[in-house]
Amino acid sequence: MQTAKIFSGTGSQQLAEQICKQFGTKLGKVNIQRFSDGEISPIFLESVRGDYVFLVQSTFSPTENLMELLLMIDAARRASAYKVIAVIPYYGYARQDRKDRPRVAIGSKLVANMLVAAGADRVITMDLHAPQIQGYFDIPVDHLDSHAVFIPYIENLRLENLTFAAPDVGATNRIREIASYFNAEMVICDKHRKRANEIASMVVIGDVTDRDVVIIDDICDTGGTLAKSAGLLKEKGARSVRALITHPVLSGKAYENIENSVLEELIVCDTIPVKKESSKIKVLSVAELFAVAIRNAYENKSITSLFIHSQRRDK
Repeated sequence: MQTAKIFSGTGSQQLAEQICKQFGTKLGKVNIQRFSDGEISPIFLESVRGDYVFLVQSTFSPTENLMELLLMIDAARRASAYKVIAVIPYYGYARQDRKDRPRVAIGSKLVANMLVAAGADRVITMDLHAPQIQGYFDIPVDHLDSHAVFIPYIENLRLENLTFAAPDVGATNRIREIASYFNAEMVICDKHRKRANEIASMVVIGDVTDRDVVIIDDICDTGGTLAKSAGLLKEKGARSVRALITHPVLSGKAYENIENSVLEELIVCDTIPVKKESSKIKVLSVAELFAVAIRNAYENKSITSLFIHSQRRDK
């Protein structure tokens, strides 16, 4: 049987080490060389001939992370790896998932094309901004769900009047599933944008009076939407507001926005390294979840048990 080997790009080194620890193996040796002009040249320092090669790399900014992953895939393919699996905890460019106005790119489709062209046989990722992005690939995609790590955390909070909130209409389906799991109510913060990262107006659809509200979403970028949603929910009578967000992009004034918000706490996953500490930000690891997914992909087993619908509790 072919050996499973796990390697990491520079963007996800810490998470990859934790995945290897959970998997029960050592992180593979690869050297990411850079020329004086910044050109990237990855070199595997051990044989991968005939092996399952798992390459862990989130494609957050800068774009070098994506280019690095593409070159690692190509290097593994040219080194005669049996299968090359791109493990992308955070799939960048996913917000560009459709042509919503004239003369724009569909970035998530372009990235999918590049990964396939580079030679990836499979992709393992988590909480795509739009689940239909899986259809952009002509190879298998294992789309993991952060609810598997968020649910135990929420259960341990033991909130009396739990209500889930979607920070925008696009997150409704994501919220509905976890609200159904807890038999809890849900509300929607309907926002209108004039341009990216700038909110023109927002209203709350639903009652949050004396409720402990948990906002669920896939990405926190500048934190503007999150801070405004939390403030509006408080104004509408919420007892407490906290947020569970999968991918901590946290760009611009994000840390300032979170610190100055009414949020009790912001819980994020380690799909992207958190740049600095904050009294309100707590990180949950998805290493075990990815380790199980990698093992099951390697052993050709189902990953159904990793999803919320297979572990729904009865009330």
